[in-house]
Amino acid sequence: MCGSGAGTRGPRRRPHQAGGREGSRGQARGSHRGVRVTRYGHVAIVGRPNVGKSTLLNHLLGRKLSITSRKPQTTRDAVLGVLTEGDLQIAFVDTPGIHAVRPRAINRFMVSEALGALRDVDLAVVVIEASGLTDDDRAVLRRASTTGVKTLCAINKIDRLKQQQRLLPLIDEARAFDAVEEFVPISALRSRGLDDLLGEISRRMPEGPHLFPAEQVTDRPTEFLIAEIVREKLMRRLGDELPHRAAVVVERVWRPEGAKATHIDAVIHVERESQKGIVIGRGGARMKSIGEDARRDIEFLIGGDVMLRLWVKVAPGWTNSGEALRRFGYR
Repeated sequence: MCGSGAGTRGPRRRPHQAGGREGSRGQARGSHRGVRVTRYGHVAIVGRPNVGKSTLLNHLLGRKLSITSRKPQTTRDAVLGVLTEGDLQIAFVDTPGIHAVRPRAINRFMVSEALGALRDVDLAVVVIEASGLTDDDRAVLRRASTTGVKTLCAINKIDRLKQQQRLLPLIDEARAFDAVEEFVPISALRSRGLDDLLGEISRRMPEGPHLFPAEQVTDRPTEFLIAEIVREKLMRRLGDELPHRAAVVVERVWRPEGAKATHIDAVIHVERESQKGIVIGRGGARMKSIGEDARRDIEFLIGGDVMLRLWVKVAPGWTNSGEALRRFGYR
């Protein structure tokens, strides 16, 4: 075991507050004989790995909920994000990237999470890149066309496209899958086109009662969000392969009597001893950096000082073990 050295306390910060952009979408759309009309819908955000699904969710919500990195398959669990604007409430589900299933149990779990999100939703938003369709994109569109779910297509990363007319052949090819009602060009990172996309989503939401309090933004517990923050910092500090062999489990969150800081103990599980050494780094330097990066975000999340302690443990072959996946929280 190795402590992260990330226990120094930082300045107190305000917690994230729920809610979204107030505007005409959130106002009442009418009433039946004086009865307030509310609308609620469940929306799955799906696509291949690394097309910007998590970035899209975060910008739609106006706050960071899903972790992001430049590495594919950053998202492992389906993450629910709730947007409430007046009489409208949308429960978005950010999903792992749909990809050709690899033999490891963790990959099968991620694909199952993504495909499962397409069941019992009111709308699917398929995210593709403006650069063109890949085989994985086509597989996602094909799957969407077989579900019978209403589908929008968000064409992301248009800020990288020098000639907008290049979108036309892309739309023509995607339209051939007969699944998409509307195509919306966006840049999730630059927040371009998101009002148009949210407008298309909103008008497809059915009438119904809100299922979440207006201030709630997710159904995930704080421990899950903390673990995801630590895993994000791992992915950003390490090479391409190792982060996919690491899992983070928060073992304890508590505040000792009389203490100003919330204390958090978390374990980073890797598959081999050599990976453990990489995470810790020379003299514990990398572990310290990961812990410090994570602590700042966790303090912002919970709105107070944090004392974070990290350990690294070896769990041989955990990515291919159903029992280990369940133990580490992958349902």
